[in-house]
Amino acid sequence: MAETVNIHVGGMTCAACQAHVQRALEAAPGVNKAAVNLMTGEATVAFDPNLTGPADLVEAIIETGYDAELPQPGRSAFEEQEEREREQIAEARELGRKAIVSLALGGVAMALSMYAINVAAVRYLLLAITVFVMAWAGGRIYRGAWVAARHGSADMNALVALGTLAAFAYSVAATIAPGFFHISGIYYESAILILAFVTSGRALEARAKRRTTSALRELVRLQPPSARVSRDGGEMDVPVQAVRRGDLIVVRPGEKIPVDGEVADGSSYVNESMVTGEPAPVHKQLGDAVIGGTVNTTGSFRYRATAVGEASVLARIVNLMRQAQASRAPIERLADRISSVFVPVVVLLAATTCAGWLLAGGGVTKAAAAAIAVLIIACPCAMGLAVPTAVMVASGRGARMGLLIKGGETLEKLNRVDTVVLDKTGTVTEGRPRVVCAAIGDDSLRLAAAAERRSEHPLAHSVLEFAAARGLAIPEPSGFHAIAGRGVEAEVEGRQVLVGSPAMLEERGLSLNGGRILVAVDGKLAGTLEIADPLRKGIPEVVAEFCRLGLDCVLLTGDRRETAELVAREAGISRVVAGVLPDGKVAEIRRIQQEGRVVAMVGDGINDAPALAQADIGFAMGSGTGIAIEAGDVTLLRNDLTGVAGAIALSRAAWRIMRQNLFWALAYNVIAIPAAALGFLNPVIASAAMAMSSISVVFNSLRLRRIRLTGA
Repeated sequence: MAETVNIHVGGMTCAACQAHVQRALEAAPGVNKAAVNLMTGEATVAFDPNLTGPADLVEAIIETGYDAELPQPGRSAFEEQEEREREQIAEARELGRKAIVSLALGGVAMALSMYAINVAAVRYLLLAITVFVMAWAGGRIYRGAWVAARHGSADMNALVALGTLAAFAYSVAATIAPGFFHISGIYYESAILILAFVTSGRALEARAKRRTTSALRELVRLQPPSARVSRDGGEMDVPVQAVRRGDLIVVRPGEKIPVDGEVADGSSYVNESMVTGEPAPVHKQLGDAVIGGTVNTTGSFRYRATAVGEASVLARIVNLMRQAQASRAPIERLADRISSVFVPVVVLLAATTCAGWLLAGGGVTKAAAAAIAVLIIACPCAMGLAVPTAVMVASGRGARMGLLIKGGETLEKLNRVDTVVLDKTGTVTEGRPRVVCAAIGDDSLRLAAAAERRSEHPLAHSVLEFAAARGLAIPEPSGFHAIAGRGVEAEVEGRQVLVGSPAMLEERGLSLNGGRILVAVDGKLAGTLEIADPLRKGIPEVVAEFCRLGLDCVLLTGDRRETAELVAREAGISRVVAGVLPDGKVAEIRRIQQEGRVVAMVGDGINDAPALAQADIGFAMGSGTGIAIEAGDVTLLRNDLTGVAGAIALSRAAWRIMRQNLFWALAYNVIAIPAAALGFLNPVIASAAMAMSSISVVFNSLRLRRIRLTGA
C-alpha cells in the first residue's frame, strides 16, 4: 500500500527549480506520484515503502542541489505551521534589509559612475561596493547557481548570476586596464541594481506569500495555549499539548475550548463560527460534542477530552488545508514543460544576442549590455508562481466560507462542473422529521406524547419534541403496545390512547380524512399531526443560484417518488430520480457522466460515499466533526448548500486568475526578451521588470480574497 510524505524543500526560486526537483522525485524508484509546490516549498510524494523510504527521497532532492528535510517526529500540525511562519518572517526581514541597503548602494554607484571613466579611485571604490553587495545580498543567488551547475541543471539563480557576473567582469576589465581592452564605460551600478531589484522582488514576494496563507495562520491561532484541567481533586492550568484523552476540562464564559470533547456537566452556548462558519451560537448540554478552538459564550461547563493532538478536528483541518495549498493544479504542467527547457534556451538566446551585436558592429559594450538584459529579463519566476498562488489564496478564501477544498486539482475540476446532484434526506431537507402542522388540543397532545414516550420510531420523537416545545408535562404510560408499521396504543392516566396512521385508526372503527398521524382518546378522534422533514433554510435560493451559474440540478433519493417530487417542487428542482439504493445512485451518476456531463454530488459524506466517489467532485455535508471532514473532494463545514454554489463560483474565479497569471507571465517573456535582445532594455530596467512581473502575479492572485463571487 502506498504511503505519502511531505518534505520541506529549500532553495527553490523559480519554476525551473520546481520542475527540476519534481523530475528527480518522479524518476526515483518506488515513487508513484510527486507534487512540488514553489509557493509552500514542499514536496508531497506518494511512494511504495517496499521500494523506497522518506530518507531516500530526501537524498534524491539533495542530489539535485536543493536542501530537503522531513517534518520532525512528534510535532503537531500547529507546531509545524508556527515554525514555518517564524521562518517566513525571518526570511522576509532579512531580504528586506538586503534590498534596502543594496538599493541605497545602487543609488550611490549611479551617482559615482559618471566620474568613474576619468578617476581611477572612483572605479576602485565602485569595485569594492559591488563586491560587498554581490557577497552579502547576492551570496545565496551565486551559491544556488553553483550548486545547480554542479548537478547539471540551471535555474533563475543561474540567469541572474550569469548576467551580473558578465557585467562585473566587463567592469573589472574597464577598471584595471581600460586602454588595453578599449572599453569605455562600466556596469558596476548595473550589477548592484540587478541584485537589489531581484532581492527586493523576493522580499515583496515573501511578504505577499504570507498573506496567501493568512487563512491557515488564523486556523492555527484558534487553539489556545493552555487548558484548565481537573486533576487530583483540584484545577490546574496545563499546556494544551499536555492534555490527555479522558481529562476533565473546565471552561468559563468567554474562553476558548482547548481540545475536542463531550460535555460532562453544565450547559452553555458555543460560538463555532471560526470552524464551521455558522454565525449563531450552538447550545451545548450533557453529552454534546464540542470542538477545540471554538469560543464558549455564556455559561460555564466541564467536558471530557475525546480527541487531542493530531486527532482533533482543528488539527485535521489544518493538515487538510496544508495539503490542499501544497497540491498542484493540472494546468501547472504547462509551466513545467516550458520551464524545463527555458533556462538553456535563454542562455543560447543571450549568446546569440551578443554575437549578433558584435557582427552588426555594435561594439563590445552594446553587445554585453543586450546579452545581460536578455539573461535577466527572462527569469521564469512569474511562471512558477502563476498557479500555486491562486490555489493558495482560493483555498484560504474557501476556508473562510466554510469550505475545505482539497487542492488544485479539485479547484480546477470544480470549474468544469455543469451538473449538481443532491441527496434529499439530510442535504436538501434537515434530515430530522418534525411536526409542521397540528390540529389538536394541549391535553390530547400531552396524552399522545405520553403514548409515544416508549416508542423508538423517529416520528415518535417528533411528537415528543413538539409537546415539549409547547411546555407540556408528559406523563409515563402505564401500558404500551407498538403495532409494527402502524402506530402505538397505550394507557395513560386511565385513558386509552391510540396514535398512528389513518389505516390503523380505521381498523378500530373510526372514520377519518387526511392527517399523517392521528390521535384517538377513549375511542374518539382527538386530533391530527402533520409530520414532515422540512427543507433546509435557504434551499430555494441556493437552487436559484445554481441556475444563475448555468448548472443543471438533480434530486437523487431512495425515498418514494411522491415524497421526492413534493420536496423538489418546494426547492425549485425540476429533475427527480427517486427510489434508488446506494448502488442505484452510483449507476445514475455514471449515466449522467456518460452524457458528457461533469457531475458534483452532494451528500452526507458517509452514507453516500459510493456516489461521492463516482462523481467528478464529491461535496460532503459535515458539521465539522467526524469522518465528514475527510469525505469527498470538498467538505462543507456549514450544514447548508450555499457553500456548493460558493465553491463553484470560487473555482471559476480562481480559474480566471490562473489563466490571467499564466498569460501575463508568458506574454511578459514573449515581449521582453526580443526587446532586450534589440537593445531597448538596459540590464537595470530588465531586473526591475523581472521583479515586478513576479510581484504582479502574486498580487493578482490576492484579488481572490475579495473578489465578488455571487453569480460568478
